[in-house]
Amino acid sequence: MRFRSLAFAALASLMLLAHPHPASAEAALRLIGLGDSLMAGYGLDGADGFPARLQAALEERGHAVEIIDAGVSGDTTSGGLARLDWSIPDDVDGVILELGANDALRGLPPETTRENLRSMIERLQARDIPVLLAGMLAPPNMGADYEARFNTIYPELAEEYGLVLYPFFLDGVTGDTAMLLPDGMHPNAQGVEKMVENILPYAEEFLSRVTVE
Repeated sequence: MRFRSLAFAALASLMLLAHPHPASAEAALRLIGLGDSLMAGYGLDGADGFPARLQAALEERGHAVEIIDAGVSGDTTSGGLARLDWSIPDDVDGVILELGANDALRGLPPETTRENLRSMIERLQARDIPVLLAGMLAPPNMGADYEARFNTIYPELAEEYGLVLYPFFLDGVTGDTAMLLPDGMHPNAQGVEKMVENILPYAEEFLSRVTVE
């Protein structure tokens, strides 16, 4: 399954390179959602996934935008860093960076998560690609020490690099069974709509910083 997800992501990247600007959306800002199963829409139809629903919400508010899904289920920050360069073509206008949930679920060292995210941010900024950072919180069962080390990662990196930060990607969804698939972890279509509703002001702030060269 992971191989197929990686193969799909690679194919999507090649398609972007081959067709960088659809004729019907030449003026649209082109964003990529780089993330894990939360970005990839695990268990959902593509039209119900986060990138598609956020794009629709922004278009309803008058923004010309295309959001491409570069989510890979099961991905960690290490995986995201390894595939960053070929997942993000140079001609995109911005990246929504959503990674770290699987790091916390696996109990990986928060220091490693921080450094992987830092490297991704620095690589993207070196290419003049703005970043919207989607934050994550550690599960409570990881303990207070782990929470303290993990939960400071996103706000501190956002402050250090001057990023728009959405503090918690699953805000309003975690713990609400009406918003989750039966696995109790991934958002259902209703949960995705809640996520989109909550992140929308941050996404609009991010778009205000993004310019098409």
